[in-house]
Order: sequence, then structure tokens, then C-alpha cells
Amino acid sequence: MYDVIVIGARCAGSPAAMLFAQQGYRVLLLDKARFPQDTLSSHYIHMQGVALLDRWGLLDKLRDAGCKPITHQTYGGPGVRVDGFSLPIDGLRQTYAPRRYVLDPILADGAVAAGVEFREGCAVNDLVYEGDRVVGVQYTTPGGAEATDRARLVVGADGMRSLVARKVGAQNVIEHPRMTTTYYSYWADVPTHFELYERPGRWIGAIPTNDDLTLLMAYFPQDEFNEVRKAVEPAYLEAFRTTVPELYERMRSGRRVEQLYGTGHQENYFRKAYGPGWVLVGDAVNHKDSITARGITEAFVQAQSLTEYIGEQLHDDAALKAALRRYENKLSGEALSQYQGALNVAELKPEGRVEMLQKLVGHQEQIDRYFSTLSGACSIDDFYNDELLTLLDLS
Repeated sequence: MYDVIVIGARCAGSPAAMLFAQQGYRVLLLDKARFPQDTLSSHYIHMQGVALLDRWGLLDKLRDAGCKPITHQTYGGPGVRVDGFSLPIDGLRQTYAPRRYVLDPILADGAVAAGVEFREGCAVNDLVYEGDRVVGVQYTTPGGAEATDRARLVVGADGMRSLVARKVGAQNVIEHPRMTTTYYSYWADVPTHFELYERPGRWIGAIPTNDDLTLLMAYFPQDEFNEVRKAVEPAYLEAFRTTVPELYERMRSGRRVEQLYGTGHQENYFRKAYGPGWVLVGDAVNHKDSITARGITEAFVQAQSLTEYIGEQLHDDAALKAALRRYENKLSGEALSQYQGALNVAELKPEGRVEMLQKLVGHQEQIDRYFSTLSGACSIDDFYNDELLTLLDLS
């Protein structure tokens, strides 16, 4: 009998398992994958997420894995370019964009070091119920045997296609149609910092990652998905050429070292977050277009919030229910704001953004505060302060 079983050992599951274990709970962590294993990702960890890695004692391990630090950000749109970087959090002034086969094992190792029992290669098939309450999981072991384990709380950290969400019937409480499709690959000898560019109907991202490689991403409107996937490489290269010719020339001087990866299935939703004996975190509870690269950071934030709210009250029915309600309510705050911001960017209509940023040119503090709204160092509400509103009205 465990206190907590966590299904999914990536960016939401391993931190949640680790933090529960640090609170003294007996925790089982299950994942169908065997680490290290890559997965689709935009890789970037915003300042808010970096601060949590530091708080958890894992940031030095990420640095030691050879992930290049990022200290400079560029946004370029029609008729405007701004450079700067996020404000610091806890004195930290660098962000990172690690490959997932690097990051995910670091997170899982952190969970194991905290006392979590981690079982890889285990495919969860079903949940165990007593009445209407989830009390455990059924899964297949790497050797093909069927196993059952029980727990006070089952945490679904199993992604956009969450089995836990499906089995408990967690309905979408907010939902929007798919907005973009994205393709990306890894390039050598293409020097970049954190660079974002757009024009109507296109969005380009360039992010340094491990092994001196650069992640180069192109976004297209969802209604172009079927056409783009018929000829991915030409569409991908043309997006760079027409959106940011200067970066395209850098690409031509470098070389692509891996295949193109991509998806047109970026769902946008919030699910019901909890019920008797279960709770969802990460992409299992909230998924949005990856264009603002907030997924990893928000998985970290949700794991921290969930475990803090529950604290020592896991075995108190009333206190646990109240803690899960507070966790769900927090999702409707900051996470909802970031969700709405991602959908706004995913419209691939830069006009409003460009108009505002043109007014910020020459005001470096405001530019850095703008970059901080995505990093988590500055809320949207705090960004639109009196000084900014006055500046915008002057133009």
C-alpha cells in the first residue's frame, strides 16, 4: 500500500513524486517508457521553471549535462525588433532548453533520490475502485505480468492523452480548437540565442540546446496541416526563408543533424482537475499550443502547488478535498492567463503585438518586463502598470 501512485515520470510526474516523498509519503512512480527516451517538446524552461529546479536541488545537474545557458532573447515582427531578457527570479539570470532525454532522467533521478520507487517500462491499463473512489492502479510489468498496487491518491501525470483522465471521465471544462501545426529539427553550426520571429501566418523559434545544437521550429496555421505534412521539408525551409531571411542564411551555413519532427495535434483544454482518490497534473489537466513553450514550466509549477496544498493532510478526507479544490482554483488563475496568452499568439496575427512593441522600442526596462510575462517573472496584470499605460498612450 502506497500513499501516492504517480502515473507518468516526465516533467509533471517526477517532480510531484519527488515532492510527495520529501514530505514523508511512500510513493510509487510508473512510466511506460524506459529512460532516457526522447519525446516531442519545445524544450524551453522559463525563468519560473529554472527557479524551481534550483529550489529542488536539480539545477546544477542540468548545468552539468552540458545545456547551454540562455541570457538573451529577441522578438522580431513586421517592422519591429526588440532584444532583452526576463527579469531574474531568486537571483537567477539564465534559462535553459534541454533535450528531453537529458531533462527527464534528471527529474526521475531526483525522485528516486528522495525515496520514490520508480518502475520503468510499466504500462498502466486501468484504475482500481472502491465505490466511486480510485484506490489504485492495474498495470503490466516489463516482463509481461499483470500487477495491482493501491494508494490513497493516484496522480495522473500521463500527458495529453491521459489514461487517468479517460478512466475517471474527467471532462474538459475549457476547450478551444487546434490552432497551429509545428515542425522542428536540430541544427549544428547555427549560432543563436533565444529568438522568436513572426509574420502573418508564420512563427519561427530558435533555441540553443545540448551538444552545441540549435532547435529550429516553424509554426503554421492548423488549416495548413494536411498540405504541409505532404512536403514538410520544403514548407519548413520556406517558412524560415520568408519570415526571417537572416536566420535562414545562418541555417544554410549550418547543417541539419536529425530528422524533422512535428505534430498537428496540439489540443487546447482544461480538464476537471480532481475527484475522489485522483488528481491530474501537467498536460493531463491542461494542454495548450506549444507556441509559447510554457508546458515544462507549468508542469513544474503544478507539481509544486499540488504537493504544497496537500502537505501533511493526505490522510484527512476533508483537508485533502479542500487542498485539491485549492489546487484546481489556482489553475484558473495563472495557468488560465498563460493559456489565453498562448492562444493569442497561436492566432499567428502579429499586428497587435507589433503595435505595442513598436512603442516600447528605446524603453529597455519595459521590453524586459514584456519578456518576463512569459517567463513567469512578471504577471500580465503587473506588466500593464501605470508607467506602461502612459507610454502606450503617448504614441
